[in-house]
Amino acid sequence: MNLSANRNTSELRVDVVIPVLNEAHVLAKSVATVREFLSKNLAARWRVVVVDNGSTDGTDRVARELESSHSDVHFTRLDLRGRGRALRHAWMESPADIVGYMDVDLSTELAAVPRAVRALAEEGYDIAIGSRLMRESQTRRKIKREFISQAYNVFVKAALWTRFSDAQCGFKFVTREVVERIVPQVQDQSWFFDTEMLVLAEKQGYHIKDLPVVWLEDDDSRVKILSTAWEDIRGVLRLRRLLWSRRFTQAALANGKKAAP
Repeated sequence: MNLSANRNTSELRVDVVIPVLNEAHVLAKSVATVREFLSKNLAARWRVVVVDNGSTDGTDRVARELESSHSDVHFTRLDLRGRGRALRHAWMESPADIVGYMDVDLSTELAAVPRAVRALAEEGYDIAIGSRLMRESQTRRKIKREFISQAYNVFVKAALWTRFSDAQCGFKFVTREVVERIVPQVQDQSWFFDTEMLVLAEKQGYHIKDLPVVWLEDDDSRVKILSTAWEDIRGVLRLRRLLWSRRFTQAALANGKKAAP
């Protein structure tokens, strides 16, 4: 679906979601950085949407102050945790034509935002993702995390026969159609949400744009690598069973797309 067929890019609405959990110490600075960049580099009508799901350090207070001070900042709070839950809620509640998310640490370069919007609005893609694993990308992270990321993406490709290059980079943008048709199919509420969405979308004929990015690891990252990796493995095996089921084929046909083999 080409979003620019019926309107100019300046008429598009774009929501950039920042999911947060106990990020009071960095939230105001990150939102200010994003707002300044978008005001100078994105022609579309945009909002920064902060989604707090279960913070206990005053993140919600900081977010409310930002919302009251800036008309282009929106805040919502969920009591239950889970990044997937936060994204699902923010994206499905959004009125925007294009929605996406960035991690609050802004590890992915902001310059990727207008490139992602352009891919969806002008180039005919349905999903645009930052990829740390493309040859053109520039990344800086610990060897352990690099190895785990590489191994995970190889595992996803081997188990699920996928083509996208980086399932878990914290930078993704999608069209309204993907939100309405694919997101409701995603079961995971946490870190596997990204992978599951990409797999379901690709297997149902949606087009994914891999974007090379500059990506710098956040030394303050609190992701629990081993437990997250185990949950991801379980999610991949669950998806593998689903893709072989008649239920998935019927869902793909109902969505008007041709299921990939």
